[in-house]
Amino acid sequence: MSEVVIHKGLENIVITETKLSYIDGEKGILYYAGYPIEDLAKYSSFEEVCFLLWHNRLPSRKELDELKRSIRENAEIPWEVVDLMRKAPKKAHPMDIMRTAVSALGPYDPELEDNSREANIRKSIRLQAKVGTITAYIYRIKEGLAVIPPSKKLDYAANFLYMMFGKEPDELSSKIMDVALILHAEHELPASTTAALTTISTLSDIYSAVVSGIAALKGPLHGGANEKALEMLKEIKSPERAEEYIKKALAEKKRIMGFGHRVYKAYDPRARIFKEYFKKLCEQRNDWTMYRTAEKVEEVMISLLGHKGIFPNIDFYSGAVYDMLGIPSYLFTPMFAMARTSGWTAHIIEYLQDNRLIRPRAHYTGQLDLKYIPIEQR
Repeated sequence: MSEVVIHKGLENIVITETKLSYIDGEKGILYYAGYPIEDLAKYSSFEEVCFLLWHNRLPSRKELDELKRSIRENAEIPWEVVDLMRKAPKKAHPMDIMRTAVSALGPYDPELEDNSREANIRKSIRLQAKVGTITAYIYRIKEGLAVIPPSKKLDYAANFLYMMFGKEPDELSSKIMDVALILHAEHELPASTTAALTTISTLSDIYSAVVSGIAALKGPLHGGANEKALEMLKEIKSPERAEEYIKKALAEKKRIMGFGHRVYKAYDPRARIFKEYFKKLCEQRNDWTMYRTAEKVEEVMISLLGHKGIFPNIDFYSGAVYDMLGIPSYLFTPMFAMARTSGWTAHIIEYLQDNRLIRPRAHYTGQLDLKYIPIEQR
């Protein structure tokens, strides 16, 4: 192994084939199962995108209506799981609560140990239905509020906002939430999806694999960047202070959250879409301060670092959008997990069709042939 080439972080290592998403990082292009993300965000719905990812095709009207009905019917979670969430320490990280709740759901599923494609699609529907409820309940419990059972008539995004705030959201808020879920649904093989595939490759179960994804997403190098980007925008406060703030931060070698990406070396197409809906929300609320601040930060960053391939990513505008919707920052990463459950489960289903145990190697750099010394002589 003297000529071993080590790829830290598995960077650019291809471990599987997929039909779920395609990224051209140099051009800033993203497709889900062949469809441009821009078209899906404009014309589709989150439920339709779930169907697309699970079946690799768009549904008929009848199929989409049936999926929506099935999601609504499976949105409630066992009271024992709700009670478990309530008993979590008050300082518990929301992702810890989510991870524990999803893990607890597994034994309630009658098809837990059935890893057939058909059973895993049915489990994906049940799990996707319930993670929205779990995420909303995390908010209600943390705020000391009574949980609100899911509606039997609202679509997924609107239902999530209803369970959070206790009233049906307006059309724009529902659309923005739906688009946010679509934009976060799938993105090839980041750390969380790779963790989920590693777990399912052992022929574990889909709940355990999704728990692995949630656990990986909790880390600040994966989930949570939009929370930090929002904190930065609130600290800057106004567009007039943006240039000085950014230049000072760069001089101090600080990372500007919401910029740069391991894959994208151009403008993240998801960020462009989020920016568009951020603008619509500001128009509705007649509140432009944060939008203009963000726009100025973007302008300064691109002028300084655009030549190095550093542009806004999805995290830069998403946190500001959620903030204007009244969603607290501690819920941003659970919402990411809520949306990405569709992508995680789709990858799990796809990978099991040609499963191979994921078992990489490590290059040993320690000593060899050491003489064992009995403990009495050490």
